[in-house]
Amino acid sequence: MALNSLSLSLSSQPSILVQAKEAYNEWFNLLNNFPRVTRGTLGAKTEGYFLELLECIFTALYLPPQQKITRLAVAISKLDGVKFFLQLTWENKCLSDEQYASLSQKLQRIGRMLQGWKTGLEKKTPAK
Repeated sequence: MALNSLSLSLSSQPSILVQAKEAYNEWFNLLNNFPRVTRGTLGAKTEGYFLELLECIFTALYLPPQQKITRLAVAISKLDGVKFFLQLTWENKCLSDEQYASLSQKLQRIGRMLQGWKTGLEKKTPAK
């Protein structure tokens, strides 16, 4: 019965959080296969941005609208950091073309979702 309640809670999570977690899980699995020398540098830097992105999305879910807009701006910035460092890992041959393309597509989708969420809130929320 506990497994069923876990499944329900996962399915009730907002789509943006689910998408971001799926992208992170893919990244996490790839990171385990990085060369040791780059795992602690480029891998760790990308990992840090990814975790900060997840944290921003998660916390934004529970903030009032005006604070949510600010947090989403930070999340978009963190996503840009993930994309930048992911590109560096690919350029340094830590990821195959297919791995990079797969993660990049997920990150592009997350970016569209974040921007749409932020824009929608800005239209609904009066400026202070």
